[in-house]
Amino acid sequence: MSVEPPSSGRPTGPPSGPLSGPSQPPSGGGPPSEPPSGGGPTPEPGRPWWGSVPRVAIIAAVVVAAVIVAVVLSRPDGGGTGASDGGTSTSSGEIFLQPAADSGPDPFTESTAEEKSSASPVSPSATESAPTNAVQGVQGDAPGLYGGTRNVASCDVQKQIDYLSGAPDKQRAFAAVLRIEPSDVPSYLRSLTPVHLRMDTRVTNHGYKDGKATSYQAVLQAGTAVLVDDRGVPRVRCACGNPLTPPVAQQGTPKTTGDAWPGYSSSNVVMVTPAPEPVEVFVMCEPDGDWFERREGDTGKEDRKTEKPDKPSPSASVTTPSPTSETPSDTPSSKPPTSEPPTSDTETSKPPETSTSEESPPPPESDTASDTGTDTGTDTGTDTTEQPPAS
Repeated sequence: MSVEPPSSGRPTGPPSGPLSGPSQPPSGGGPPSEPPSGGGPTPEPGRPWWGSVPRVAIIAAVVVAAVIVAVVLSRPDGGGTGASDGGTSTSSGEIFLQPAADSGPDPFTESTAEEKSSASPVSPSATESAPTNAVQGVQGDAPGLYGGTRNVASCDVQKQIDYLSGAPDKQRAFAAVLRIEPSDVPSYLRSLTPVHLRMDTRVTNHGYKDGKATSYQAVLQAGTAVLVDDRGVPRVRCACGNPLTPPVAQQGTPKTTGDAWPGYSSSNVVMVTPAPEPVEVFVMCEPDGDWFERREGDTGKEDRKTEKPDKPSPSASVTTPSPTSETPSDTPSSKPPTSEPPTSDTETSKPPETSTSEESPPPPESDTASDTGTDTGTDTGTDTTEQPPAS
């Protein structure tokens, strides 16, 4: 019996693979194994949520926003930078406590404070309690606000001049903070009066780092040697040669950094508000309780003994620091800053008088530095009535 071999064109058994035929849509609702290669304006039925164009746009927007927040928080001025690293602590609400003899971070010069001079501390006579983010203000001409030793300067002004003259970059940064020309620094320093603080005093301090001035909020301990201007406002801290400007407001309740000294209390901290008129004589207290007068701009050579004032403890009133700081100017003014409130526009717009009796009337009295403690005219740089003596 013979067997016929199979024909070469016919299969000899069932197919080894799946049956061929037109593809069928999946019966289940599971996602495909990979996203479709094409893309239409609307997703096909069964396309996953991440395949929707609107949802992709939302996800991208969230990612971009997160990146922006991360960049802002990593910037030097984005909060959290303190005095030690050269940042401005205004936004972070930090106040740096500085003992009288401590030079602090990033000093401009070596100390020019005279150690043999001192002052007895005193607490302000408060008229009302200070709310959050406010301090007690004392006018710069208040008797007993400053102290020292009769005939002894608290700061060596000439040494301060020599330090800055020998470092032109520092002198330029120093002048920019105070809004004066670098060439006017020596005469400006000679126009200031050396005194000692008798109260813990809030200021904006300025250090020198990486070729420029930095700023931070600080409380200077009573007994700190400073130079004050013709309105009694501290302008230079002698222990470090740093320029000083009035304090600025903090966000929320500020926190203090650094070691507090014995007797420190935030309720006793004051800020100096400008005297309403230029100060001709500062009434100061010695450590032994005697009182003396020091003329504005004098280093103690013309000090003279005086009687104890009727109110030896300066009166303080609640005030709020300015929300903005005195930022260094790229083009400093040729005149030193003063604390006199500017005259109004109506006063300056008057036509010249035809009378020949006086060149001009004195500026009108202002209430901006009254007992309310509101300082609205600090450091405007517009005062032309007081000029420092020539160097």
